[in-house]
Amino acid sequence: MSIGRAIEILLVEDNPGDVRLTMEALRDAKMHNQVHVAKDGVEALAFLLHESPYQATPRPDLILLDLNLPRKDGREVLAAIKGDPALRRIPVVVLTTSQDEQDVLASYDLHANSYIVKPVDLDQFISIVKSIEDFWFEIVKLP
Repeated sequence: MSIGRAIEILLVEDNPGDVRLTMEALRDAKMHNQVHVAKDGVEALAFLLHESPYQATPRPDLILLDLNLPRKDGREVLAAIKGDPALRRIPVVVLTTSQDEQDVLASYDLHANSYIVKPVDLDQFISIVKSIEDFWFEIVKLP
């Protein structure tokens, strides 16, 4: 993907360790990216809808969404994103610890673009984050 600006990524994650690891993996990426972090579902939707204090935030090119979030969980956030005509085309990658088949089915029923279980191994986690970036920004053609 050759766009003349930074790739905008919204990471919706409440675990500080996972935020740090994801940021580290994306920092080492081949493409210039700007990562914005929302620590819960309410903050994520405020960011996406440009509510205070996020009026000037850019539209993300990709959303990395944890399911188990405080205040508003990832399923509710996913339903809101995919139910909004202005947001529904943004790819949403569910990146979560849940291996529950019901969570997988529910996420795809809510039109998640992919579902990835976070590995516990540090090197595997970093490898997966880099693979997500490669796939969504080098292989796939986005609108």
